[in-house]
Amino acid sequence: MENPQDNFSSNGGCLSDAVTEKYLVESKESVSHVQLACSMQDCAFPLDGTELCIWNTKSPSHQLLILRGHHQPITAMAFGNKVNPLLICSASLDYVIMWNLDECREKVLQAYPLLSLFIDAESRQLVTGCADGQLWIFSLMDEHHYRRVARVDLRKKTETFSTRRLKSGLCSQPEESQLPSTSVLGKGEQVEVTFPVLRLAPCDLSLIPNSACGCLSSENTQCMWIGSSVGLFIFNLANLEVEAALYYRDFQSLSIPLAGSCALGNRTADHKTLCLLASLFGGKIAVLEIDLAALVRAQQCPGLRQSLWVPASSCVLPTSPLYLEVAKEKSTKTASERRCAARNVMKDQRLVFHSKVRSSGYASAPHVTMFSPKTNIKSEGKGSSRRRSSCAREPYPVECAVPTKPGPQVAAAPTCTRVCCLQYSGDGQWLACGLSNHLSLVFGARLTGTPAVFSGHDGAVNTVCWSQDRRWLLSAAQDGTLRVWSARGAELALLLGRDMFSKPIQSAQFYYIDAFILLSSGPEFQLLKYHIDSCKDEMKRYKQKSKSKLICRLSTTGAVDMTSLSAVNDFYSHIVLAAGRNRTVEVFDLNAGCSAAVIAEAHSRPVHQICQNKGSSFTTQQPQAYNLFLTTATGDGMRLWDLRTLRCERHFEGHPSRGYPCGIAFSPCGRFAACGAEDRHAYVYEMGSSTFSHRLAGHTDTVTGVAFNPSTPQLATATLDGKLQLFLAE
Repeated sequence: MENPQDNFSSNGGCLSDAVTEKYLVESKESVSHVQLACSMQDCAFPLDGTELCIWNTKSPSHQLLILRGHHQPITAMAFGNKVNPLLICSASLDYVIMWNLDECREKVLQAYPLLSLFIDAESRQLVTGCADGQLWIFSLMDEHHYRRVARVDLRKKTETFSTRRLKSGLCSQPEESQLPSTSVLGKGEQVEVTFPVLRLAPCDLSLIPNSACGCLSSENTQCMWIGSSVGLFIFNLANLEVEAALYYRDFQSLSIPLAGSCALGNRTADHKTLCLLASLFGGKIAVLEIDLAALVRAQQCPGLRQSLWVPASSCVLPTSPLYLEVAKEKSTKTASERRCAARNVMKDQRLVFHSKVRSSGYASAPHVTMFSPKTNIKSEGKGSSRRRSSCAREPYPVECAVPTKPGPQVAAAPTCTRVCCLQYSGDGQWLACGLSNHLSLVFGARLTGTPAVFSGHDGAVNTVCWSQDRRWLLSAAQDGTLRVWSARGAELALLLGRDMFSKPIQSAQFYYIDAFILLSSGPEFQLLKYHIDSCKDEMKRYKQKSKSKLICRLSTTGAVDMTSLSAVNDFYSHIVLAAGRNRTVEVFDLNAGCSAAVIAEAHSRPVHQICQNKGSSFTTQQPQAYNLFLTTATGDGMRLWDLRTLRCERHFEGHPSRGYPCGIAFSPCGRFAACGAEDRHAYVYEMGSSTFSHRLAGHTDTVTGVAFNPSTPQLATATLDGKLQLFLAE
C-alpha cells in the first residue's frame, strides 16, 4: 500500500513551497493550553507566562510589542471586532485587561536602536534618529505634556524632495562634480538601504545672507543637519521637509560612498560646515568641507516670475475677466440719472389690483406731512439707543483665549445625518450647514431656536456660502445643481441646473465682493456673472427672472479634476486657489486670466480642502498675513503655505485623520487653526507650533467640520452623526 505522504511530495517539491515559517519564538513557560489570538495583521501570544506579545505582520525585522501588566500566567486573549481602535483583551488569574494597541504603540519610543539625539532650544523639541531611518520629534513644553509631534520617514521625505526638484526642472545641474543631484534614488544598481540616522546637528541658516537662501527664509526657520550612510540632508523642523540633499556617490572625488559614522560642526568664520566621515566598509576616514550657502542656493526653488499677493495690488486690466464688473460700476451713475429723469416724467401706467390697495397706479402729487407731534419721546430715545448699541461693532479681541468651554449642542436632524459643510455669516449672527439628507439649515449663532430650512436639492449638500452682504445663501449639492436662496425668506432666487455642468460641482462660492459666482466642476472652474431679480411680480411670480452668464473658464494643468477651490470674497482679490487629484495646488491670477504657479506634491494624497486666512470685518491683520493658506489631505495632516514663496511654512499632523476628510478653519485673528479628527475630538493649533495646543472633547462621532465665528471667540463643530457643538471662550 502506498504511503499518502509520498503522493504529496512527489510533485517536484511544490507542496513544501506552499508553507513558510515566518517567525519563531520560545517561551520559558508552557503555552500548550493557552488560547491564542490572531487578527488581520496582528498575532498575540504569551511570553514567559505573564508578558503579552503582539507581532505585526507588516513590522520589519520581526518587532515585538511586549505588554506587561499581569502578575499571573496569561490563560486567554482575544482581539476586538473593530479595526480602529484595535483592542485586545487578555485574561489571567489576577486581572482581565483591555489594551488599546494604537495607544500602546505610541508610548513605545522605538524598537530600533537610537543612534542620535538632538535638542532644539528655540522650538523646545527633542529629535531622535533611529537605525531604520525614522525621526521621532517630541515637544519639551510642559503644557504639551511632552507629547510626540511627528514621526518622519527620512527615505520618503528624500523621495518627495527629489520629485519636487524633478518637476521644477532643477535636477539637471551644470556641474555634476560640484552640485549634488538626486539621481541616485532612481538607479537600479543601488543597494536598498534604510537611511540610518547616524548624526543630528544644528544647521544655522542665519550665518548666510538671505540672498543665498532664496525662498528659504533664515529668520523663522529652524533647520538641522541629518547625517546618514548615503548622504547629508538639511531638514526643516517647522514644515518637516528636506530642504537640501547631498549624496556622497554624486561626487567622484570623495573616497567614501557609504558612511558608517558621521560627525558635523559649523564654522562661523567662513559660514562653512565640516563633516567627518568613517567608511562603512574598510578603515577610511575623511574630512569634508561644505559650502552651506552654495548648497542651499543650488537646490532651492527658482524665484517666481511675478510676485503673487492675495489683496489686489494693481488695477484690473482691460483683458481681465474681472474688467466686466469695473465697466459696469463706471456706467452705474449715468444709468441711475437716467432712471431718475424718467421717474419725473408724467406717463400712463397700467392699473394693478392688490388685496390692500395703496395707490391706483397713476401718478399723483406726493403726500406731505406738515406736522407730527412727538408723543413718545422717552420710548423713542430708548429705542434709538438700542439701535445704536446693536449697530456698533465691537472689535474681535485679538489676544483672546482659544474657545474651549463646551456650549450648547443640538442635533441638525432627527436621525443620524451627516453634516457635510459649515459656515458662519459675515456678521457672525447666523450659522449655515449642509446635510446629507438634501437640506440646508440656518441656525442662530447661539444654536438656539428653530432653524430655517432650505429644501430643493436631490443630493447631499456639500457646499454652503454666505454672500458678503448676507442677503443670499449659496448651496451646491451632489445632484449637480447650484441654488442661491434669499436668506430672509428661505426662497429660491437663482437655480443653475445640472445641464450646465459636465460633472458634479465640488466647490462653489461668491467672489469679488458678490460680483461673481465661482465654482469648480471636473477639471475646470467657471466664473459666472449673475443677476438676482428681487422684485415680486404677482402676475409672473412662477417665472424666474434671475439669470447668470458664463464669463470664463480655466482648467488645471494636466486637465485633472479639481478637489477643492478657494478665493477671497470679503475684499478685492485676483487670486484663485485650486487643488487637483494629482496632489497639486495651482494658483490662478484672474487679472491675467491664466495659471500663475503650480505647487507639486503638496500632500501625499489629494487635497480635499483649501482654507485661506480671510480675516474678519471685526479685526485687522497685517496685509502680508492674508497670503497664508491651509491645505489638508486624508492621512497627511494640515500644511501652512505662504503664497509669496509657494513654500510650506509649517506642518501640523497631531490629529488622526486617516480615512475621512475632516474640515479645517482659520481663526479671525489668524493666530489659530482648527480641524476635525476621527477620534471624536476637534484640535486647535497655534501658528507658531507644530503640535496642537488644545484638544476639544464632547463629540459623539467623527468631527467632520469646524468654523470660527468672525465676530466673537466661538468655535462651531459638526459631526458625522449630525450634531452641532459650540465652544466658547473662558
